[in-house]
Amino acid sequence: MIAGTLHPGNFIFDKTRFLATLFPLIDVVLVTALFMSRKTAVYGYLLNGLIVIYGTVFMAHFSISEMIAKSVPLSSMLLKSTLADIGIAWGDFFVGKALYDLYMRGTS
Repeated sequence: MIAGTLHPGNFIFDKTRFLATLFPLIDVVLVTALFMSRKTAVYGYLLNGLIVIYGTVFMAHFSISEMIAKSVPLSSMLLKSTLADIGIAWGDFFVGKALYDLYMRGTS
């Protein structure tokens, strides 16, 4: 929900910002809860992977569309992109993979 620019008192539902809020919330709450048990770790690993893939696609699309819309010069495309955010998301995935591998090895 964001305030509209034409009507500052009214809130407008923005599905893009809703998904950008929903995916990290699912990742923090649900995936963490799923990794707390060995029985549900496989579901946590699967859900974590899906969230990272969707997040990568959404962030890359947002970055590319903003760069095209604002005509960002080639020299500053890397700094104004969401590449660092995508790297953090993949880091989260690899932490989940390490947890999953520890659970499946049986040394916990």
